[in-house]
Amino acid sequence: MVETAHSPFVKDLITVLDWGGTFIFALSGGLLGVKKRFDLFGVLFLSFVVAVVGGITRDLLIGAVPPAAITEIHYFLIAIVGGLVTFWWYPSLTLLQRKILVLDAVGLGLFAVIGAQKAIDFGINPLMAGILGMLTGIGGGMLRDLLAGEVPFVLKGDIYALAALTGGAVVSIGHVMAISPSISMLLGAAACILLRLLAIFRGWRAPVARWGGDHD
Repeated sequence: MVETAHSPFVKDLITVLDWGGTFIFALSGGLLGVKKRFDLFGVLFLSFVVAVVGGITRDLLIGAVPPAAITEIHYFLIAIVGGLVTFWWYPSLTLLQRKILVLDAVGLGLFAVIGAQKAIDFGINPLMAGILGMLTGIGGGMLRDLLAGEVPFVLKGDIYALAALTGGAVVSIGHVMAISPSISMLLGAAACILLRLLAIFRGWRAPVARWGGDHD
């Protein structure tokens, strides 16, 4: 039997990956909120934004309305739990900063491949599906940084958006080559996570413009 994007196994896989990515991104939002000394509401709000805004943006663009993050309560609950964990146990989490970065890389990979696959399921061109996968992965982080008064992390030269785009592209290529969605998503997530980890531990960075700043 040929596995399709609508098979029970793939649906369950997407659900597990989606929930895991939501919690991981909620943690990253909460950590920045506590670091900026936001109150409890601010920390929880930032956790929620990071966890769901990428998926909401994707769903609006592909016509999946109302977005799943609004109609399904578990996204809200997962985000709130992540925010509460960071608010109450922030000192313990800061001791695991490197591990949090690794978890963030995992969350990025999960969101990127899920975003791309959902776009494909809604009939979006595979090329644009890969881009939508990237937007799903980086959307929450960009808004998080803007709300916290910082330049978005993805614009600073770190291989973040590029890693997400790679993950989404693998899913799109897998669709074109008729590879089973579960394999494409796992390979895409692995490629994204690997690139991001190389950026973290090996210092890989995207090229930065030579002009600007003091050279104006």
